[in-house]
Amino acid sequence: MGAGPAGLTAAYELTKHDVPVTVIEKDPSYVGGLARTVEHNGYRFDIGGHRFFSKNQEIEDLWTEVMQDEMLTRGRLSRIYYRGRFYAYPIKAFNALWNLGPVEAVRCLVSYAYAKVRPIKNPRSLEDWVRNQFGWRLYSIFFKTYTEKVWGISTKELSADWAAQRIKSLDLGLVIRSALLPKRKPRDRGEIVTTLIDRFRYPRLGPGQMWERVTSILESRGRPVLMGRTILRIEHRGGLVRTVVARNDDGAVEEYAGSQFVSSIPMRELVRLLEPAPPAPVLDAANKLGYRDFISIALMIDRPDLFPDNWIYIHDPSVKVGRIQNFKNWSPDMVPDQTKTCLGLEYFCFEGDGLWTMDDAALIDVARKELAQLGMCPPEAVFDGVVVRQQKAYPVYDDVYQARVQVIRDYLAKSLPNLHVAGRNGMHKYNNQDHSMMTALLVARAIATGSALDPWKVNADAVYHEDIRVGEKDLSGRQVPERLAGVSR
Repeated sequence: MGAGPAGLTAAYELTKHDVPVTVIEKDPSYVGGLARTVEHNGYRFDIGGHRFFSKNQEIEDLWTEVMQDEMLTRGRLSRIYYRGRFYAYPIKAFNALWNLGPVEAVRCLVSYAYAKVRPIKNPRSLEDWVRNQFGWRLYSIFFKTYTEKVWGISTKELSADWAAQRIKSLDLGLVIRSALLPKRKPRDRGEIVTTLIDRFRYPRLGPGQMWERVTSILESRGRPVLMGRTILRIEHRGGLVRTVVARNDDGAVEEYAGSQFVSSIPMRELVRLLEPAPPAPVLDAANKLGYRDFISIALMIDRPDLFPDNWIYIHDPSVKVGRIQNFKNWSPDMVPDQTKTCLGLEYFCFEGDGLWTMDDAALIDVARKELAQLGMCPPEAVFDGVVVRQQKAYPVYDDVYQARVQVIRDYLAKSLPNLHVAGRNGMHKYNNQDHSMMTALLVARAIATGSALDPWKVNADAVYHEDIRVGEKDLSGRQVPERLAGVSR
């Protein structure tokens, strides 16, 4: 269920073992899920940028196996935009202080020194933790605005645990050492700090090309992906899932029977689709899982070049846009005319809020005006645009999300052992594409060969980690901020 990276990877692996498989996908046109590539009048763009880099060599090899010579190697350039200036990202201490100017640089250094001399004891919030590490002024410039744009929650309300895990590789000591000392080649992929890599791979026609190729391979193996299928219910009896019932684009109802089922659809939806309904505590746990949604506005611009970056983080509080992708700099073949540019402006929101419900023309106008406000492009240079809304792009973690997921995991394991979950939304984990793929490989191998490796033990680097113990904090996915206990939106 689902033709994103997890669903298609599972199907690809199962067909290697000659296991008959059926993939159903809700979207009538695109495969790839969050990693799809949308096309509009010849311009191709991602739903967010997707670097192809993994510390897991098996995943790297799988990408090569599928893409072959269509996989490009690209240099990475990304910067932070703040109040009219560009700052290197990953942060470079001297670049940041130079851009801030001598007065603000001194203030930042004094603020940093004060934070080290007078740290907040037992920091609970993200704001407190980052202030202790970087000082108040650097925190305000480089962390506060962007974090609040992405998650829609005040940094005062977010747990320090996320910062401790996610930002630990970007402490000032590492930043300064990386600026001053010659680079040492890592002994192996495991030593690489993923946030700091300066090269990555990328399909010539975008990440969707990877999943379009997998779909073609499945079709050549006699297992075409069935598009435009909306799941109506997942029927179970006798302790096993028996049938998935879906409606196709023509309105006809279809039934898909099987012995094993793999879900990469959002965990909340999966539980709601079960028939008979699961016990009330399981439904309640699912209904309380939260998500952050996402709007990508692709603008086609009558300019050959605008900036050299692959993407830019917009920390400036005067605009709503959070990130800008320059798809031509990911691959020249993402645009049909090299005298033109396609930018993707990314807005983070909640389904149903003001941005989400705004009509497409108004959103394109907002994006055009904000691009001009940032000084990147005059509005009259934009000659076309298109809006893509992505529901449930990011699972939201609060302080009790893990307990809710555990309730659902326990129910599925005990009551429906032939229903497996994989991927970001399937497992309610904010993970990268390689992590989703690795969880799907393990699920597929469990079905095909009886492998006992647990997909829940794949860590954030897509590497199997045996030593996750019951009751420990789950660090296996990509870490995201959690709301502090007792704080609600």
